[in-house]
Amino acid sequence: MTETNVIRDIREVHRDEENSLIFEKNVSIPLKNSDLPVRCNVYRPLSTKGGEKSPVLVTYGPYGKDIPYATFFKDSFNEVNPEHRSKYSAWETPDPVYWTARGYVVVRVDERGLGQSPGMLDTMSRGTSDCFFDVVEWAAVQDWSTGKVGLLGISYYAGSQWRVAARRPKGLAAIIPWEGMSDYYRDRCRHGGILSNKFISFWWNRQVLVNQYGKPGRSELIFPPDGPGARGQENTIEGDLSEDVVKKSRRDQTVDNEANKFRDDDYYASKEFNLEDIEVPLLSVANWGGILLHLRGNVEGYTWAGSKFKYLRFITGRHDLPFYYRNEVEIQKSFLDAFLKGQDTYGWSTPGKVPPVTITLRKGNVGFNDAVAESAYTKRTETAWPLPRTQYTKYFFTSEKRLVATAQEDIKEEKLTFDALGSIDNFQGVKFVGEPFESETEITGHVTAHLNVSMSLDSSEDVGLGKDIDLFLTLRHIDTTGKEVLYTGTAGDGVPLTKGWLRCSMRKVHKDHPRHRSYLPHREYLSTDVEQLKAGEVYEVDVELWPTNVVVEKGGKIVLEVASGDTQGCGVFQHVSELDRPRGKFAGRNHVHFGRGMENYVTLPIIPTE
Repeated sequence: MTETNVIRDIREVHRDEENSLIFEKNVSIPLKNSDLPVRCNVYRPLSTKGGEKSPVLVTYGPYGKDIPYATFFKDSFNEVNPEHRSKYSAWETPDPVYWTARGYVVVRVDERGLGQSPGMLDTMSRGTSDCFFDVVEWAAVQDWSTGKVGLLGISYYAGSQWRVAARRPKGLAAIIPWEGMSDYYRDRCRHGGILSNKFISFWWNRQVLVNQYGKPGRSELIFPPDGPGARGQENTIEGDLSEDVVKKSRRDQTVDNEANKFRDDDYYASKEFNLEDIEVPLLSVANWGGILLHLRGNVEGYTWAGSKFKYLRFITGRHDLPFYYRNEVEIQKSFLDAFLKGQDTYGWSTPGKVPPVTITLRKGNVGFNDAVAESAYTKRTETAWPLPRTQYTKYFFTSEKRLVATAQEDIKEEKLTFDALGSIDNFQGVKFVGEPFESETEITGHVTAHLNVSMSLDSSEDVGLGKDIDLFLTLRHIDTTGKEVLYTGTAGDGVPLTKGWLRCSMRKVHKDHPRHRSYLPHREYLSTDVEQLKAGEVYEVDVELWPTNVVVEKGGKIVLEVASGDTQGCGVFQHVSELDRPRGKFAGRNHVHFGRGMENYVTLPIIPTE
C-alpha cells in the first residue's frame, strides 16, 4: 500500500467478434480542472473501426463499470429481460451488446474517486457534476462519435442527468432520467426536513464504499457485502492506497447529512441547480411505487425543466426491471433515435405529435411484485401535468377518526393524542377512515393535508420550552372487503398509495415563490425559516404528500394515516437517526386538534369521468 499512486495509461483494447463490438477498457478522460483523469469503458460497433461514427450513450456513476451485474445483484440480473443480459451488463445501465447492435456507442464511466478513477469521492456534488460535464463534451468530439450524446440510466444514473443537463455541455442532445431524483435535499435526504438516514447508510456502505479507488483488497471483498455474494471486483490497477489516505479521500454522505439540516447550509447549497436551465429534449420516467426516493423528482423535474420537447411517463413495477422490458426499451430507442439520429418514426420531435404525459392507471388489486399481473394496468395519454380537469377535493377529518366529504359545523373542541417518536415497530398515530365511494373514483396527481397540531411534554416543568413535531402521513387504499390494496415498491415490497412528511418547525410556506402552487405548498427549508414550537400551542401546518394514482372501486375506501414515525411501506427508507430526532427535542405527546376555526383535511386530486 502507498500514500499516492503514479497515474499512468491503463487502457486495453479488445475486439469482440461474437458480439460485433470493440471494447476499450480503462480509457482515460482528461478533466479541465484536475490533473487526474476519470476512467471509462467504451463499447462501440465494429463499424466504427472503419471510420463510421455513431451517437453516444453515457453513464457516469459510482457502482463500478467493471462489476458485472450478475455479481452486483445476482437475483435481479436473473430476472432481467434476456435481450439485455450479457457479460458486459452492469447495474442500472444500458446493456452494451444491445445498444451497439443498434448503432450506438456506449460509454460507461467510473465516477471520480471510484472504480479505476482517482480523486476525491464526493457523490452527487458539484465537483462530480463538473466531471460529468467534461465527460459529455469529451464523448462528443471523439473520432467514433457523431457529436450527439444521450444520457440513459436508472436511479443514480438518472439523478445525475438532471444536474449535468442544467449545465448544458456541448454535444448533449437528449436525456432519459429513469426513476431519478432531481432534488437532493427534498427527494433523497430530508423528507419534509426529516433525515432519511437508513437508506443513505445502506446505500453508502453497500454500494459505494466497497468500490472506492485505492481501497485495499477490493478483489477479495464479497459483493454485495451483506451477502450472500461473490468476488467480482477488480483491485485498483495503479495500486492500493493506505486506509488513512482512502478515508481522507472521501466525503461521507452518512456524516454530512446528519451534520447539515438546511438547504442554505454549505453542504446542501453546493448541490443546488436550476431545473429551468435544462434545454435538451427529455423523457422523465416516474414509477408510481417510488414513494420514498425518486417519484417526486421525476415529476418536479419534468414540471420545471425548460425543454421545448419534454415528456413524462408513469410506470409501475420494481425499480430494477421495467427499464429492460421490451416495450419500455422500444420507447427509449424511439426517443433516442429521434434526437440523436434524426430518425423519428414516433413523432417525438414534432410539436404536439406525441402527448406529453403517459399514465399507467392502477385499477384493480393485481397484487405486488408481479410483472405479469401488473401488465393488466392500462395506459392513458394526457395533455399536461397536473391533469387539467383535476378537481381538488377536500375530505375532512373528524374527531371520530372518520374522513368525510363535508366540513362539520359547530364542532366542539377536542383532540386526538398519540405518543411522539413512533416507529415501524411501534405505531403511534391516528388513522382516519373514509366513507365508501359511491362510484368508481380516480385519484391522480398531487395530494396535500392540512392539520392543526400541538405537542405536550413528558414533564409539566418543561411547558413553554422550544420543542418539535415530526409528522409522517400515509395514504392507503382499502378494498370492498376491508383489506388494504398494496402496490409494488422500489424493492418489490408492498407499499401504500403514497407518503408525506413534515418537521413542524420547518412549516413555513413560501407562497410568493414561483414554484408555489395552490394545490402544492412550496418550502425552502432554510435555517432562517425555522419557527420553533411551544408546548400547548396549536399550529396549522400543510403537508405535501408525493404524487399518486389509483382508481378506487365503488365501495372502496381511502385511509389517511397521521403518525409520529415511520409506518408500514417505508422499507429501508426509514427516518431513525437519533441525532436528527433526539428524544430531548421530540419526546412527549402529539395532538391533532378539532374545533371552531380548526379544519383538518386532505385534498385529493379527483379526476372526473369523461
